[in-house]
Amino acid sequence: MTTYTPAQGAGRTAPIQVDNMSFMLERLGKDCGPLQFVRELTKNGIEAIQKTPNKTGKIVWDVDWPTYDLTGVFKLSITDNGVGMTGEEMVRYINHLSSSSGVQSMAQNYGVGAKISAGCQNPAGMVYLSWKDGVGYQCHFWKDPSTGEYGLRQIERDDGSFGEWATVDPELKPDDIDQHGTKVILLGIDPEADTMKAPEGARVETKWIRKFLNSRFANLPEGIEIRVREGWEEPRSDTDINVTRGVTGQIPYVDDHAECSGKVQLSDAVLHWWILKDDKAISQNSGQIQSGGHIAALYQDELYELKATSAGYARLQEFGIIVGQRCVVFYIELDPGLLPDVTTNIARTALLLNSESLPWTAWAAEFRDKIPQELKDHMDSVLSKSQSKDHADSIQKRLKEIESMFQLSRYRQTSNGEDLIDPAAVAPGGVHRERNTERSGSQRGGTTGGSVGSIYALFQSPDGVPASNKGKNTYPQVTWVSVVEGSREQGDLEDRAARYIPGMHHIMINADFRVFVDMIRFWVTNYKNSGLGDKVLHTTITDIVREWFEQQLIETVMSSFGLKASPEWSDKDIEAMLSEEGLTAVVLPRYHTNIAIKRQLGEKLGSLKAKAA
Repeated sequence: MTTYTPAQGAGRTAPIQVDNMSFMLERLGKDCGPLQFVRELTKNGIEAIQKTPNKTGKIVWDVDWPTYDLTGVFKLSITDNGVGMTGEEMVRYINHLSSSSGVQSMAQNYGVGAKISAGCQNPAGMVYLSWKDGVGYQCHFWKDPSTGEYGLRQIERDDGSFGEWATVDPELKPDDIDQHGTKVILLGIDPEADTMKAPEGARVETKWIRKFLNSRFANLPEGIEIRVREGWEEPRSDTDINVTRGVTGQIPYVDDHAECSGKVQLSDAVLHWWILKDDKAISQNSGQIQSGGHIAALYQDELYELKATSAGYARLQEFGIIVGQRCVVFYIELDPGLLPDVTTNIARTALLLNSESLPWTAWAAEFRDKIPQELKDHMDSVLSKSQSKDHADSIQKRLKEIESMFQLSRYRQTSNGEDLIDPAAVAPGGVHRERNTERSGSQRGGTTGGSVGSIYALFQSPDGVPASNKGKNTYPQVTWVSVVEGSREQGDLEDRAARYIPGMHHIMINADFRVFVDMIRFWVTNYKNSGLGDKVLHTTITDIVREWFEQQLIETVMSSFGLKASPEWSDKDIEAMLSEEGLTAVVLPRYHTNIAIKRQLGEKLGSLKAKAA
């Protein structure tokens, strides 16, 4: 028998080395958003202040005025009055990719954020000026143009020697720093770059720093003030425009502008909700904070995966907020005590739960069963203004004649079932089947019952096994939405016919879509001499046109499920078919729809004329 005897010196390991650190830094930098560096440098300032005895201080994003006075070029800077760094500490913390003055852990600081997010966007460099015990030090992190390597630039010292750091002229100390603190100046791609301008890819061009910080931080730590320069291109004497303004964070804002709020306990998180006052504040403050309806994950007082406007409205609809999303805010808070496996990716751009994406679809399904009454009342108030009639009965009556074509019945195998089904077809519609355990952000691994799979897939069979019908009324619900009626937000579903919400089996139809509007206009023009009043004519035609297009969309959704669980159609294929673009294509053909509308209009308007006579 062979035995293993440890060699002398066992337990000593040569640390792993990285051969091309600059490549790795730039590769990691590609995972960062264009404004991620603002978060990283701000977070560094917060942590530096929290290391001071009082844990209170100030962070200022501003123009580096000494550079501007000398060169006329605007350079962005951030200053904090935290603990500061000596020259040796700057070399250690700045010139090592995963080194940090904070505690490195999966739940706290990785020591890479500012270097990968800011360094790659500023190859000309970031100049660090830091004071500790009243003494100032400086270093210059850059990408050497001759070698392409990132690191600390050699600086000439007062004695003529060169080193990775040097002392700082006392006249360069910012007013906000007394005995300790740090200032970082971002130089951009070259000495002539204006780094006060929003980076390429930023969603807003003005107030971009304050908007980003407000929408990234849910709450600011107590005792820490953050201010941002605005109007810097105006004369510094104009203190009404060229001024620094405060950052508040999202939760103080939504608290201040909410009609009501609350929270719902989910199985592994808490959903905080607000209904905002529908006033001018939402639009007036949109340039400096996320003021309208949106949804995000909340972790350690920061917001992740925030979705607003059209993407936010669509996700809120998945949670059951089918209308009135502009005034609704959801933050889903993950508790690190309950969920020790919550962390972020290296770039801190996304949250991970057990190393996988967040379970948004599962949260939505759970919340839909617990929607607070205030949110239901809010939606009812919006829908009460709608002019659309309920077409469900008339559509279902027509489709009942061809119901078998849609494979509408859904069965679950039971010993005392009243129907017989083909056992070979059980997996798509009834009993559970194994699912791929790999998870995306919209599903969880493990096994699932037939109710989560195809809900229309089983055929009855005379030689089958007993089963019970589990849902004969499988028609999707429908809501018509319109900007004019206040049920659709401007920009949401813009120039799209409809959106299908799978978890709710619900179709949102855009009444403002040009195909519907043009069809209504066409028939109103054709019947303008009918002798009926304009209002009666327009209302009647609108109702009939909507009913027939609604039926087209319902049939499409119902028929699509007949393709599920077949080898030729993946879940992504079905998702594409039921996408906003796919549903828009459904209503583009006009011929047969126009014939149906014409026939029903003749009957309806003829009846109205007879009554009027």
